[in-house]
Amino acid sequence: MSDAMARPPISDTALDVLFRKARSYNGFEPGEISDVTIHALYDLTRDGPTTANSQPQRIVFLRSTEAKNRLQGMMSKTNLEKTLAAPCVAILAYDLRFFEHFDRLYHVKGARAWYETTPEAIYTTALRNASLQGAYFIMAARALGLDAGPMSGFDNAKVDAEFFPDGKWKSNFICNLGKGVPSTLPPRNPRFGFDEVCKVL
Repeated sequence: MSDAMARPPISDTALDVLFRKARSYNGFEPGEISDVTIHALYDLTRDGPTTANSQPQRIVFLRSTEAKNRLQGMMSKTNLEKTLAAPCVAILAYDLRFFEHFDRLYHVKGARAWYETTPEAIYTTALRNASLQGAYFIMAARALGLDAGPMSGFDNAKVDAEFFPDGKWKSNFICNLGKGVPSTLPPRNPRFGFDEVCKVL
């Protein structure tokens, strides 16, 4: 049986950058991330698929010391230290009113009605698809030559109160960005083998 592939795979070098040798960094070299790079990062992220083209992810980029200091008291000490030192910090959130944009974003008329009266579906769809977009964000950052340090160790309620007080957006995770310092990394943790977690039926 031959592989049913529409195109050749990308190079081993690219696969190393995106997956095999990529790490979640704890420390970053001093520097800045330009507006051009931030816009390029978003432009790549947005092209990943989401349910009904819902695109619920919202991102707040913190670059200034003043902006990053607003996270004081919301993170563990270790996470706060590395976050304050990172060139750029992204708060990745999701919009609970994502369906209000369906008339512009999705080709099926009336799709907004699928969510207007279903709070559970709103939350599930927003969180699932924003998390997908968060993964695209990390891969896009790596593709652009950045290293990423995603983390969950913070108080979501406090972050939401500080950055999203109207309640429409909810924080998902935080991701530090920059040029990673390899000496800050612990040994790579093991991964499951295929036969441990996969089945082919």
